[in-house]
Amino acid sequence: MVATNEIPQASVKSDKSSIKRIARFMAFRVFMLIVTIVIGVYATILIANMGGYVDTIMRNSIRESAIMKVSAMTANKAVEPEARQKMVEDLIRLEEKRNGLDTPFFIRSFRYLENGLKLELGRAKNMASDSGSRTVRLILLERLPATLLLMGSSQLILFFGSVFFALALSRKYGSFWDKVIIALSPTSAAPPWFYGIFFILIFAAFLRILPFGGMVDSPPPTNTIDYILDVLKHLILPASSLIISSWFLSIYNWRTFFLIYSSEDYVDMGKAKGLSPKDIERRYILRPTMPTIITNFALLVIGLWTGATITETIFLWPGLGRTIFRAIGLYDTAVIVGSTIIYAYLLAITVFILDFIYVIVDPRVKLGGGNQT
Repeated sequence: MVATNEIPQASVKSDKSSIKRIARFMAFRVFMLIVTIVIGVYATILIANMGGYVDTIMRNSIRESAIMKVSAMTANKAVEPEARQKMVEDLIRLEEKRNGLDTPFFIRSFRYLENGLKLELGRAKNMASDSGSRTVRLILLERLPATLLLMGSSQLILFFGSVFFALALSRKYGSFWDKVIIALSPTSAAPPWFYGIFFILIFAAFLRILPFGGMVDSPPPTNTIDYILDVLKHLILPASSLIISSWFLSIYNWRTFFLIYSSEDYVDMGKAKGLSPKDIERRYILRPTMPTIITNFALLVIGLWTGATITETIFLWPGLGRTIFRAIGLYDTAVIVGSTIIYAYLLAITVFILDFIYVIVDPRVKLGGGNQT
């Protein structure tokens, strides 16, 4: 009777220990992710503001603008030089206060950090949305659909296509197509915009079968179906450049990855047991590689947010990448920091979720660490 009571008590203690271990693990992961986000956001603020040097650029711009305004206002008036200088200084002081330059950058940087962590992205200084709003949130949301369309279509095709073809090549190691992929993998050293320029020259300038750039014709079609077809026509060249630039190297990487797992001893044991090639591939190759596949796919989804900066610029694609490129050129730090903050949050959430997905797809991973019996 005593022995039968000890078993449930041991089970309860084990369950409590597992819950505590998981709770400690989750708390530690959340704390570390918060610390990482804070450091990343603050570093972005410092870099985007060049350590405060952007303030000097803005002050010079404000002074130049104030001198021109006062000169225009007093062009036909007899104004003493002292009075004119006072007008310039008053105007400079007013503009600096309006832009927050009357506060040291070190203090403002922590204010920016607090607002950024609360997703209060503020207003852009030199940029505006198509509707005329300077709110950073609206500027980014306006460009998001175009980026998701371009990056989503190209990266999903690249990911699933390369995994599929790599798996097929791993079954035929040393075949003709295997050698072709190996020979063409160095072509991925060229960036997407490099292929984009050639595609524009061939298909837009020479053959004239595809548009040079943009997302739709001007004026855009009024019919919904024609509008969709027009967008797809404009999507072909930028999406193709993104796919081709990484296609062969991605297949080569995944193919090598699958071959490593195909040479494990347990694969030979499965063959000795008489398992079919499909069962061996599903149980002994795909399942061990699933955590890596899931990680790459999750990071790919997060990467959709950043866009393709130079490629979007070359094709005049109205996405986030082109917007960030313009923001860098205009020293519009609010847009740069806002985009980075959202990316940091999405990345942290993804990493946190991946910790739990690993436990589901890979039983070798123990959530929270520690020894389990």
